[in-house]
Amino acid sequence: MKRNPLLIRRLALGGLALLLVGALAFVALRTSPLAPTRVTVTRLQEGRLSPALFGIGTVEARRGWMVGPTVAGRVLSVKVDVGDAVKAGQLLAEMDPVDLDQRLSALDASLARAGSTQAAAQAQVRDATARRELATMNARRN
Repeated sequence: MKRNPLLIRRLALGGLALLLVGALAFVALRTSPLAPTRVTVTRLQEGRLSPALFGIGTVEARRGWMVGPTVAGRVLSVKVDVGDAVKAGQLLAEMDPVDLDQRLSALDASLARAGSTQAAAQAQVRDATARRELATMNARRN
């Protein structure tokens, strides 16, 4: 009897597929959440416990605050370090107002310059008014 090669090929592929499904089921049942949990049994002993903490990680504050100066200047001294506990109203740092004198003098100079510009504009207005009056007088005379 001659066997059909197509039938043999189908049976071989079916057997291989069944074998693969079985291997997948075995792996899924041994290593997935469906796998049995390993249990370690030990004898109960009496003794002292000492607390210990092990681990690698980052400790972060519950709340963070942005602190900054209200005026321009340079930092003169810093009174606290990173991680120090502070209380309300505690001095954290001192600022040196190095630029405030220069700013005040610059603002005074700007104010004086604006005043002189205003005086010059008023002089130009008076000059233009005088020229207009002179022109009207010349027009009447002619």
